[in-house]
Amino acid sequence: MRAVVVSRPGPPSVLEVRDVATPVPGPEELRVRVHAFGVNRADLLQRRGMYPAPPGSPQEIPGLEHAGVVDAVGPAVEGMASGDRVMGIVGGGAYAEYLVTRADQLVRIPQGIAFCDAAAIPEVFVTAHDALERLAVVRGEWVLVHAVGSGVGTAAVQLIAARGAKCIGTSRTDAKLARARELGMEAGVNTAGGDFADAVLQLARGGVAAAVDLLGGPFLQQTIECMARRGRIILVGLSAGRRADIDLGTILRQRLRIEGTVLRSRDDEEKAAAVSSFGISVMPLIESGSIRSVIDRVFEFEQVAAAHEYLESNASFGKVVVQVV
Repeated sequence: MRAVVVSRPGPPSVLEVRDVATPVPGPEELRVRVHAFGVNRADLLQRRGMYPAPPGSPQEIPGLEHAGVVDAVGPAVEGMASGDRVMGIVGGGAYAEYLVTRADQLVRIPQGIAFCDAAAIPEVFVTAHDALERLAVVRGEWVLVHAVGSGVGTAAVQLIAARGAKCIGTSRTDAKLARARELGMEAGVNTAGGDFADAVLQLARGGVAAAVDLLGGPFLQQTIECMARRGRIILVGLSAGRRADIDLGTILRQRLRIEGTVLRSRDDEEKAAAVSSFGISVMPLIESGSIRSVIDRVFEFEQVAAAHEYLESNASFGKVVVQVV
């Protein structure tokens, strides 16, 4: 089969399309013929040598989410059959024509949803839904979402609106904030100037109840300043940096809770639980058209390096997807 291989740590040019052995599913696995996959920032880090795949996943073939058709099923697999249209998450290996995975990390693609649209769903919607569940977001609460124009951001704003909560999104461009309003964002704050806490507090008087932080770094202290008493922060990404200088006194006075989360490093049972919860709560909304994947651009398989370059440019709104067949 053809697969995209990280030939060595480095820029997008180190990604090479090679012929490699087609994987064979084990007794509890199935094989998917990949039609499309999403490109995520974790893939960029893996390409740079900064985020290795977890044990048991392909180490040189990146890719965390996919959509395709089941073409081989292990004897111990139940509930899936050859020919099923599926989408799901993996620890790595989605940048290929075939991959092997567990059935409990897949969901069926609803009728009428194309493979490219489906490939933009699993990683970001499972991540966003899991984050909002951990934050226990309820109707009427203000929720702050950083990088609202990202894949996870566009998923989170829709899921927040579906819960009857109110989203304040941040971005460095007014154009992305305008597009996020179309997805249900209540209010937006441009962070190009650096400071944003005062603007958020003016919108959500008394502070926000919860925050989804996809940035980390120096943004974390300002996020803390935005919180209402007993506010909850979940740290999902570190694109602004791995270190932050924070005021612990504010955390104590406001009785804040800060939690970190990452989907990729969870064990199979934890991933299966996250996918199951997503399937129960989010898939009916996708099937009804209440929420949807947001795709900025679709690249061809041989253009994967260009897809990485585009995602790194921060110009995209929503997802970048690569079409395999």
